[in-house]
Amino acid sequence: MTFFNQEEQLEKLGNGILEATWAEFPTLAPNQIALTWIVYDPPVLVNTGGALTPDAFWNHPVRGFTYRGSERIYPASVVKLFYLVAVQEWLEKGMVQTSGELERAMGDMIIDSSNDATSLIVDILTGTTSGPELPPGPFETWKQQRHIVNRYYQSLGWPEMESINVCQKTWCDGPYGRERAFYGQLLENRNMLTTNATARLLHSIVGGVAVSSVRSQAMMSILKRSLKADELPQDVEEDQITGFLGAGLPQTAQIWSKAGWTSQVRHDAAYIEIPNLRPYLVVVFTEGKMHAKNRNLLPFVSQRIAEAVASLN
Repeated sequence: MTFFNQEEQLEKLGNGILEATWAEFPTLAPNQIALTWIVYDPPVLVNTGGALTPDAFWNHPVRGFTYRGSERIYPASVVKLFYLVAVQEWLEKGMVQTSGELERAMGDMIIDSSNDATSLIVDILTGTTSGPELPPGPFETWKQQRHIVNRYYQSLGWPEMESINVCQKTWCDGPYGRERAFYGQLLENRNMLTTNATARLLHSIVGGVAVSSVRSQAMMSILKRSLKADELPQDVEEDQITGFLGAGLPQTAQIWSKAGWTSQVRHDAAYIEIPNLRPYLVVVFTEGKMHAKNRNLLPFVSQRIAEAVASLN
């Protein structure tokens, strides 16, 4: 069960995009890519500044394509999108108060993909802090608090959220102390997402119904990225455009996105508008050391999807 309708035209186009990708990158195994792609046919109901009520939005059918969209995959920094929505929900409900540091961390978490900023956000969301290992009793309490974001997403009642895990901080070198113990001996408690769950969350933000229309618009402004080379951040390892979905787009396009990468994965989740074409949303997760380093894979997929959307006109 997905929040979008799967139909023959997009099925054919989506499978064609995958076949072209495997032909171009023959070492990419069928189980090393997952994809969810949503097309917004006219009348377009997204990026309207929250013009629709949540009921009207969710009852408006959209069509899409998915491949391995419900497979659980380590999301790297794409999880920060889930923390962004959660912190907006907490603010809306008065569970936390805004501050200069919270606002700075929220922007840095998304715009620069800062792990240090994410650490503060997770502390604020859960009322926990990192540190040395804890005795069993306090550690149980700490673990329960760390699962609060999972409980929030499960409370939405979306089937896509049932299998996700969003309770861990993001790291440069990895977790230590109580954080390492929380991962589990075999890292079985790592963050895990699916492309369908990620697509549904981004769809709700773009639709103006994530938390509230005002908060959705605030999130959209943080997620907006420039495609101009001279406007990309110069002092970061990855600028979230080069080597990602934005690199496969014409300069006239607009993109709102959150990428994720490690030595093992390269992912991106984006909402895209190209003049004179239907707007669309795409989430692509790729796994494997070789593909994580490959800066041509996601732009190739992005370009094929843009061509497919053009063929719908």
